Amino acid sequence: MKKKIYYHDTDCGGVVYYANYLKYFEEARTELMSKAGLDLSLLQNRGVLFVVRKVEVEYKSPAKYGDILEVSSRIEKLKNVTMTFSQSIARDGQLLVKALTQLVCINKEFSPQPIPEDLALVLKRFSPE
Repeated sequence: MKKKIYYHDTDCGGVVYYANYLKYFEEARTELMSKAGLDLSLLQNRGVLFVVRKVEVEYKSPAKYGDILEVSSRIEKLKNVTMTFSQSIARDGQLLVKALTQLVCINKEFSPQPIPEDLALVLKRFSPE
């Protein structure tokens, strides 16, 4: 996913505010799900929700106002109730930020539940396992 950095993305020094990278990773995961043919609104109507359980982020170099970033996301692990994404943000081939993000499948009562079988089959196409 391409992401242009606007003034509102940055701090007073013109550098991307660190928490904004989490939003970019969220957008990339949503785009991956969309490319897989999955509509998060329809899943929510089925009582299938995904929440972030854990994020490990490593900041290597700052992005700045005006930069065009490449945000990548792939499913690293797919388990019964969780999936872990390997994500990265680069500028002109230079790695700026990388993260591992674990999501948990929950129901409408916010209790963990297995990822539905039909959904797991689709997600497995995007997982190296």
